[in-house]
Amino acid sequence: MGEICQSATIFEKLSSELKRATHAAESNCQAVARRITEEATRICTESKRIQASGDIETWAMTLAQHRLQQCLKYYRAGSKQGSAELHSTLSAIVYRYITPPQVQSSYQARLEIIRDFLQGFYLETLNAFRKETLLPTTYRPQTLLELAEYMAFTERYGKRRIPLAHGRSQQLVILRAQTFSQQQPKEAFVDLEQAAEGVSHDSEQTWNDASVQQVRTAMAEAENDELDLDSLRKTVIGELIAYLEEHGQQDCADYFTLRLQDLPTREIEEILGLTPRQRDYLQQRFKYHLLRFALGHRWELVHQWLEADLEQNLGLTPQEWVTFEEKLSPVQMHLLRLKQQEFSDPDIAQIMGHKATQIQKQWFKLLEMAWEIRNQTVSGAMASTDE
Repeated sequence: MGEICQSATIFEKLSSELKRATHAAESNCQAVARRITEEATRICTESKRIQASGDIETWAMTLAQHRLQQCLKYYRAGSKQGSAELHSTLSAIVYRYITPPQVQSSYQARLEIIRDFLQGFYLETLNAFRKETLLPTTYRPQTLLELAEYMAFTERYGKRRIPLAHGRSQQLVILRAQTFSQQQPKEAFVDLEQAAEGVSHDSEQTWNDASVQQVRTAMAEAENDELDLDSLRKTVIGELIAYLEEHGQQDCADYFTLRLQDLPTREIEEILGLTPRQRDYLQQRFKYHLLRFALGHRWELVHQWLEADLEQNLGLTPQEWVTFEEKLSPVQMHLLRLKQQEFSDPDIAQIMGHKATQIQKQWFKLLEMAWEIRNQTVSGAMASTDE
């Protein structure tokens, strides 16, 4: 009986908030509110940890509110921008997993493969959404609110952690991406000059038309590797601005936005109404928060964008990597090895007998050390050039 009353309370609250925050019809708001309520309730019922907490009602309301806010985020973005944001989020997650190591593709070609992969993943997600919400197999989102609900579900579905052997886990979308990559045909060796000019009928070798077209496309796209519409770069920029705003640093976000436009310092000062001294202080504060974001909040995303993730030895050369490892304590070396094996922070904390916050602080220090080594090398190279 208590569970029914609890669900009714959550449903009423969600339905009321949806009516207030959207322009959707009341029946539409109630349908979405009901599905979110049922999902939150089901999770609380199935979770032994939540059941043992003795505070099931609070957990259910928290989960429901979290899902509601995700839904409203996509609703406010609209169908076009919301779809772009979802695609960008998932692309950033699967970027380094989507192409087999033996395939040498241009950046743009890889984005095309990611797009193909995500098209199939979205279909899988829609089927999962229908199944988990007990909707008919013919259901498709018809309104903006329903589309926002589906996109929020898709993001959560992709980020679900799937248990693996030896206590490890991995996000579902990454597992799907790895499987997709393994199923891709290996690149055929194609004479680039022949591919560019076309194949003569009397050639001793015959080429698959699709393969030739792929190479031609890759060659054309290779000239545009520095495209401004870099999906991963846009994701990093968007998340950094959101991070600054969430931490009450709107002036830092404004400063960062102006810096992205390559405006001169004096013009930035005029726009923000700052003296040179105030601008210098703001710049130092921005650098502080930038470091916290890059080395802590979303280190994986930032390092992936910089091609300095763990698979790339944090962007260090072989000699720098030796120097880096020599500086590590036994505890730090153990942490590094566990990270390389893709253990999650909670798993690492359990293995090492530390709190998760301690693990995060230690990892921050490791990344900072690597960052300093890279910067020293760059500074040294610049100094040599100046001489």
